[in-house]
Amino acid sequence: MRRLGLTLVATAVAVSLSACGKPSTGTPAATSTEQAAGPTAAPLTAEQKKAILATLPAPYNTADIDNGEAKFALCSSCHTLSEGGPVMTGPNLYHIIGEKAGVRPGFKFSEPMVAAGFTWDPAHLDTWITDPKAMIPGTKMTFAGLKDPKDRTDVIAYLMIQTGYKP
Repeated sequence: MRRLGLTLVATAVAVSLSACGKPSTGTPAATSTEQAAGPTAAPLTAEQKKAILATLPAPYNTADIDNGEAKFALCSSCHTLSEGGPVMTGPNLYHIIGEKAGVRPGFKFSEPMVAAGFTWDPAHLDTWITDPKAMIPGTKMTFAGLKDPKDRTDVIAYLMIQTGYKP
């Protein structure tokens, strides 16, 4: 009976780790409220999100934040968004816009990502989340991409709001 229990636990762990193809850090993914708020800040209200959305550059200022959050759920098994949030299979993305690619502390990037030489901005994010492997061959990221341009716009706007982007 004990062996069966261990087998079931091992199977559950294997299934949960298969999403990104790398071992987990053991830190559970934060909820979107925790990601937005960080460990001690209050969550953003709908009114605050709407006000921040209005300050974003076009086309992100007209994005559907709820759709962006829903689509980002595909990413949340590997990435956190909160300030000081954990590094998981992928790096924490807080304040990622404006940062040079491949330098995020606490995460070991692939050599092609380190050598990429660009700074993350909405245009690079759009290309990246369309097809990471086409943008940077040899990347460790296993995400297949979002093909719908509206979904990408919504995700990028959601990231801007959730990660402290300042226009």
